[in-house]
Amino acid sequence: MKKSLSLIAALSAAVYFGPLAPAAYAAENQDPIKLTLHDWTGQLLTTKIMGEVLKAAGYNVEYVQADYIAQFAGLKTGDLHVAMEIWETTGREAMDEAVATGSVENLGETGMLAVEEWWYPSYMKEICPGLPDWKALNDCAEEFATPETAPKGRYLGAPVTWGGFDDERVEALEMDFEVIHAGTDAALFAELQSAYQRKAPIVLWVYAPHWAPFKFDGEWVEFPEYSKECYQDPSAGINPDLAYDCGKPRGPIWKVSWSGVKDKWPGAHKAIKAFNVENDEMGAMVTKVDLDGKDLDGVVKEWMDANKDRWNGWISK
Repeated sequence: MKKSLSLIAALSAAVYFGPLAPAAYAAENQDPIKLTLHDWTGQLLTTKIMGEVLKAAGYNVEYVQADYIAQFAGLKTGDLHVAMEIWETTGREAMDEAVATGSVENLGETGMLAVEEWWYPSYMKEICPGLPDWKALNDCAEEFATPETAPKGRYLGAPVTWGGFDDERVEALEMDFEVIHAGTDAALFAELQSAYQRKAPIVLWVYAPHWAPFKFDGEWVEFPEYSKECYQDPSAGINPDLAYDCGKPRGPIWKVSWSGVKDKWPGAHKAIKAFNVENDEMGAMVTKVDLDGKDLDGVVKEWMDANKDRWNGWISK
C-alpha cells in the first residue's frame, strides 16, 4: 500500500511539475512531513517551494500554521518537522536553545541574508536632520508622535509574535518612544504605504528580503552595534543596568528540523539541506504577491517551472 501511495504521489507531481529527474528519491514512507507556515509572504513562499519539491519527490507534505517562536516546542517533540525560515535577526536565541537540546537540527542557511531594523522614509530627515543616528531619532521623538502616544514618538513594530526585543530596546536606550505592534504583516506595510503617500511621520519595523526597502526611499536607523553580549549581559552595552541596548543582529536565514527527520525521511532531509534561494529572487516573488496581486501558489508554480533543473538537483541521489 505504501508503495502504491508513493507511486500515486510521484505521478501526480510529474503531471503538475513535469518529468522528475531519473535519480529522484523515492519517499521512504508516506507519513506526512509537517512544514510550518507563518504570517509573512516570504516565509510562505519559501515553505511552499520546499513543500512542492518534496511532493515532487513522492513525499506526503502537510502545511501547519504555527507561531514563529512557539513552534520550537513542536519541533522538539516531533509534532512539527520543518521550519524553513529562522532569521538570525530575531530567531537565533530560540534556535540555539532548541538545537542545544538535541531534539532540533540546524539544516544550514537558506541562501538569504536578513535585515530587520527600525526604518524611516528619507523625507523624515528634513524634520529630524540628525538621522540615521538613533540619538537624533530620540531627540526629535515628538515629530513621530501620534494622538495615542503623544508626547512620545510612535514606533510601529512588527506583530508581537515575531519577537525582536523592540520594547526592551526602547527601555534600555531610554528612548521617548512607545512601541505599537502591528497586528499583521499586511497591516504593517499598508500603514507604511499610506504614510509615504502623505509624507506623514513614521518610523517602523522593515525587513529584507522584502519589496518595501526597494520601493520606498528610506534608511535604517543606526543603533549601537549588535553583540551577543549586548543581548545577554547588561553591563556590556551603554546602559549598565539593562540588556538589549543595541541594534538587531544581521545575518543568514536558517532552516531547522526535528532531529528525527534525518532518520525517518533521509531523502527529504538531504533535499531541505540543499534548498537555496537568494534575496533578489525572493524579493521579486514577494513583489509579485504583495504588490502585483498574483496568487501565491501560482508564483510558487512559476518558480518551479522556471527552475526544474535546480530543484531536481536537490532531490537527486
